Formats: sequence, C-alpha cells, structure tokens
Amino acid sequence: MALNGLFSLQFLMFAEIAVGYVLCRTGVLKPNERSVLSRLIMNVLLPCSIISSFKMEMSTELAKQFGQIFVISFLIEIVGIFMNLFIWKRDPADQRPSLQYGTICSNAGFMGNAVSEGVYGAMGLILTQVFLVPSRIIAFSFGTTYFSGAKSPKEVIHIIFTNPCIIAIILGLTKMLLGIDLPAPVTDLLTNLGRCASPLAMILIGMILGQCGFGHLLSRSNLKFAFVRLLLIPIMVLIPCVLLGIDPLVTSVAVILAAMPAGTTITVFADRYHANAEFSANVVVLSTLISIAILPLWVYALAAFA
Repeated sequence: MALNGLFSLQFLMFAEIAVGYVLCRTGVLKPNERSVLSRLIMNVLLPCSIISSFKMEMSTELAKQFGQIFVISFLIEIVGIFMNLFIWKRDPADQRPSLQYGTICSNAGFMGNAVSEGVYGAMGLILTQVFLVPSRIIAFSFGTTYFSGAKSPKEVIHIIFTNPCIIAIILGLTKMLLGIDLPAPVTDLLTNLGRCASPLAMILIGMILGQCGFGHLLSRSNLKFAFVRLLLIPIMVLIPCVLLGIDPLVTSVAVILAAMPAGTTITVFADRYHANAEFSANVVVLSTLISIAILPLWVYALAAFA
C-alpha cells in the first residue's frame, strides 16, 4: 500500500499553507486580496477542476460497483444533513456554518483522489469519481445555504442554478453520459486551470492564518469536529457496508473517502460570505493534522476488506 504517497500529499498540503502564511506575514500578499483569490477559486478554478474530473467511461461490468458507491455517497450526504440539525446546536453561531458544511463536504476531491488511487489503483480512482458526484452536487447547492443563509425554496434554487460549480457538474455529467470528447486544447486548459484550485485554496488558508492566527486550533468545537469527520462518519459507513455485504473494494474506498479531513472549500466559502474564516481555516488545519495519524490506520484496518 502506497502510504509514502499519502504522507507526501499531507506534507504538500501543509507546505502550501505555509507559503500562504509566510506571504501574508511578510506583506507580499495583503489581507484585502483574499477576496480576489476566493472569487478566482470559486468561479473559475473549481469549475474547471470539476469538469475535467468527469473522465470515466461507463460499462455494464462496473455498473453494480458504480451504483453501490453512488448510493453510499448520497446516503452519507443525507445523514450528514440530518446530523447538522442537532449535532452543532450548542456551538457558537458564527462557527456553525463551517462545522455544518464540513460535515457534508470532506477533502475527498483533492486528497481522496490521490489516496484512493495510491492505495487501490486505477479502480479506486474511478470509484472516487462516482462517489464525488452526489457529494459535489449537495455540497455546492444545499451546502452553500449554510453560509448564505438562504432559506426559501426560491433562494435555494437561485443559488443552485447560478453557482459556477453546479453548472460545471451539469456540464461534466452531460459530457460523460453522452460520451462527448472535447478538443485537446480545451481539455488541457480545463485540466491545467483545475490543478491550480487546491494549491491556491491552501495558500488562501495560509493567508487567513497569517492574518488571524491559530486561536481556534484546539477549541472544543474544532476537536469535536475532528472526531466526527475522521472517526464517527467513517464508522457509520463501515458498519452498514459490512452488514449488507457491499463489495469489499467499494466499502474500502467509501470508508477512506468518508474519513477525509475537512475540505478546503469550507474556508473559501467562509471567506466569501464573511462567516468566521479564521475558525474555518483552523478546522481544515487541525482535521488535516490529525488525519496524518488516522488515515494510515484506516488503510490498514480496511486491508481485510479489499
């Protein structure tokens, strides 16, 4: 199992955060430039990353595994939304949006891709792409309401159909299902821009930490979130999968993706909607730090199933 690749990826993430921290502390990047960076990530780079990720080819042989992991991912999102109704009620109101969004949105899109491919090979990567479809749809539609405060159906629908990431998901799904091949220059452009999303999101986190510090790193809410994100949710995925006899590889990939730390988009949204970006940056940092120890344990524990 390619655990060296996992550790390298985790080191890379913290190195990128450190770059943003140093650039902010030395004045190379100014605090007021954060909004430009967050808009660039949300409106251009993430949509490019999403469209370019829909590269899999559907086949009858893989239909069962695809169906299983799609349903698992969808149910994880539904259970996460239900948990959000009560699990964070006693936490500070300005921290709640980040905690709620982090419950339904992990770092499966960036770290998950690399980990699943490194541990489970090409099939792990393909299953990850299927897993991400319902996750992305809910995170970039309903999930944004945690930050925007939209409550009425009209407001929610407006957010869904004007969100560049949702538009990118629709375009990506259409391209995949219809077997549309984009011209090579367009594909290369989308891929290259998409690859910038995660590093720049990490630099944004570093900028926020450089400006605001690590005041919330070991707060009760942050530690509680790390437990929920890295242990409780994957356990809630593993037990039903084993009891129902779900395909071992599907089970392993689903649990690993469910055990990913907080997604960097939490901080991007928090910064965009002025929802305590300092706390959200600390959420990402702590859950990623703890995942250095937890993820390898999950990989070893799941070896019995794959």
